[in-house]
Amino acid sequence: MRFIFAALVALFTGLSTPQAMAQESDVRAVIAAQIEAFEADDFEQAFTYASPTIRQVFRTPENFGVMVQRGFPMVWRPADVRFLELENRDGALWQDVMVRDVAGDVFILEYEMIELDAGWKINGVRIRPAVGTA
Repeated sequence: MRFIFAALVALFTGLSTPQAMAQESDVRAVIAAQIEAFEADDFEQAFTYASPTIRQVFRTPENFGVMVQRGFPMVWRPADVRFLELENRDGALWQDVMVRDVAGDVFILEYEMIELDAGWKINGVRIRPAVGTA
């Protein structure tokens, strides 16, 4: 819940068009909902926000959950989540998210998003070092 406030603040700052605002809001809502599902250990729900490609790779919510716990523990149990820029990069839409883990370490996660008939889905996440943040 602590990151919902950050999402709302970010939503109302720096946006230029109603369409861009709606897109950013929708993208951030998907990421926030997946993180909430991880916090509740609801890997089945978290898996629903993954793209078909990700779902095919991991096949089951359980496999997906194990990957997140081992590879992205800061997302599984975040202390703080803040949405940064939403950008088109090389033909893909990327949402940057700053995550602080329970130890106080800061990570910038880059979420690749794709839009399907069913709405926005997460098509991959990569970790970028959070240089200059404390």
